[in-house]
Amino acid sequence: MPPTISLFSGAGGLDIGLEQAGYETRVCVEWEETRCATLKQNRPHWAVINGDIRKFSTKQILAEAGLKKGEAALVVGGPPCQAFSKSAFWVPGRIESILDDPRAHLLKEYVRVVKDARPRAFIMENVFGLAYKTSRPALDATIHALSSEGYVIAEKVVNAADYGVPQRRERLLLVGVLGGPKFHFPPPTHAPPDRVARLTEMAPYVTAGDAIGDLDDGNALAGEVIGGKYGHLLEMIPPGENYLHLTAKKGHKHPLFEWRSKYWSFLLKLSPDQPSWTIQASPGPYVGPFHWRNRRLRIPEVKRIQTFPDDWQLAGSRSEQWAQIGDAVPCLLAERIGHALREQVFDAPLQVKHVTKARRPDAQRRRRATKQLDLGL
Repeated sequence: MPPTISLFSGAGGLDIGLEQAGYETRVCVEWEETRCATLKQNRPHWAVINGDIRKFSTKQILAEAGLKKGEAALVVGGPPCQAFSKSAFWVPGRIESILDDPRAHLLKEYVRVVKDARPRAFIMENVFGLAYKTSRPALDATIHALSSEGYVIAEKVVNAADYGVPQRRERLLLVGVLGGPKFHFPPPTHAPPDRVARLTEMAPYVTAGDAIGDLDDGNALAGEVIGGKYGHLLEMIPPGENYLHLTAKKGHKHPLFEWRSKYWSFLLKLSPDQPSWTIQASPGPYVGPFHWRNRRLRIPEVKRIQTFPDDWQLAGSRSEQWAQIGDAVPCLLAERIGHALREQVFDAPLQVKHVTKARRPDAQRRRRATKQLDLGL
């Protein structure tokens, strides 16, 4: 099984998916104690480092994993990114220095571990906003730093619903392979019903009803009822819609809100016939998605929407458990990417390039080839 180093592990969504794809997590690095407790409770054989990644050398991380430099198959993780200023002050042409900016320090730590550990490949996940124009310099700096180490990198914003996750959740993925080949993201397996009629090889999106319909008992428990100033309005909103239903533009006779005066997720209600919208880590009191029965979602339900196993236990309070799930990579999405990477890299036949006397590799290229052969890659 390809050995994996997990950084910024959270509740383990990425690691669960890769485990299901046949990888072996050797070590997790996570700064939040409650999330470390979740990892230890479910996978006591995983080594878990609890603390600030900046305080641990790559040598220490490798030692906990029982690996040496060049022996890891994968380094994976989603470094949390602080908000990047719209008035970005990075100097054009100085891409190498951007990762020294305090706002990008966790991206820099991810790059540092990959550079030092020299895995065969890496997977980095992040919010798709990192690819926006205002944040793009940080993303470009990350790609430049890893490309300079010999990694051939593929970049894509993917929608988890396209791979069978019952949730519309867009995330940026970088997949790099040392020396190539360039990774090809797997084609979508699911599509909206109107497209399925034209694309017969695809399955229809998995809906919220498919995922959590069997968990509903028809009741609202204590703490699940939305109260306060706006909670009672949820009953007036049809499944699959939000506060915009209560505006003049939507034809409401007694409009209560101006058009686009709130965030999209304000009073957003699930439809059992559609995938869920993104589960947020720290939603406000009126931020959805809410259940189509006009109540808050339950922890077992958000686990299903994020494709966590039902038996995956979460440490901490309800809000801490919710945050762990909301921050996670959907397990099924990670599994799909993991399978594609195995097919293209780890399970593919090793291709040895014959070098003529006229063009011999330099010492660095010889060392890199030797490491790959030692791994059986």
